[in-house]
Amino acid sequence: MNTNNRSRRGVSDKLYKGFIYVILIALAILILIPVLWAFMASIKQDSEFYGSPWALPAGMHLQNFADAWLKAKMGSFMLNSVLVTVIALVLLLMVALPASYVLSRFKFRGNGFWNMMFMAGLFININYIIVPIFLMLNNGDKMLRGILGHPILLNNLFILAVVYAAMALPFTIYLMSGYFKSLPKEFEEAASVDGAGYFRTMVQVIMPMAKPSIVTVILFNFLSYWNEYIISMTLLTKPTLKTLPVGLMNLMAAQKSAVQYGQMYAGLVLVMLPTLIIYILVQKKLTQGMTMGGLKG
Repeated sequence: MNTNNRSRRGVSDKLYKGFIYVILIALAILILIPVLWAFMASIKQDSEFYGSPWALPAGMHLQNFADAWLKAKMGSFMLNSVLVTVIALVLLLMVALPASYVLSRFKFRGNGFWNMMFMAGLFININYIIVPIFLMLNNGDKMLRGILGHPILLNNLFILAVVYAAMALPFTIYLMSGYFKSLPKEFEEAASVDGAGYFRTMVQVIMPMAKPSIVTVILFNFLSYWNEYIISMTLLTKPTLKTLPVGLMNLMAAQKSAVQYGQMYAGLVLVMLPTLIIYILVQKKLTQGMTMGGLKG
């Protein structure tokens, strides 16, 4: 009887694993096919789009990328996106890491209140309050126009980066606080014995241990900032300041009449490529950051 039960369990386990593999392979195919199709479409000539959409490209028409980069100004849009993303990530880490460390490792009056406020921020969708943010910045510009003679809040890449960093604070603090709470107190006690203060302990002891979680935060927020559309479109109205997603949408709208599909898909690939490269480079650290927060030392 025991042998039969074991054999049945072995068969059921194999069937379950086989089912899981089939589902994962199907999901991978569903994700990979559109990505590969976009890459193939980006090197096709416009005349090839009138045949079968699944036909392989006749050659590598790389001129599409040059046209998208120069004629469609995707290079300028990408530079704007890089600047905004880098500034937003720097601001976010400068604020979120110390705040997470203090809220998770120290007990003080108001600790519970601030934790509750940041937790409440998780339920606020920035897209729902973009109109009040725009009106607030617009009113600030009206006041500054009377003082300085020109507005500085709207059509400003740095202000957009500040908004991006602020909208990511609740999730980042929540994630990092959970990781910091899992670290043993002995590390800080040892650093205190060696004469290290709070700031030095945070920078030299705690932060290096939190690298996987910091990489996770950077990747998640990079993807969010890089692909963000609504806030950028609302706060940046000058054509020269548009970010890559807004520029791509404008390119797609313009190509409806121009029928330059190769250039349009080349612009789409330019948007996707940095995220794919970064994810491939840090996927190991990302997995560690998502799993180590729940481990106790």
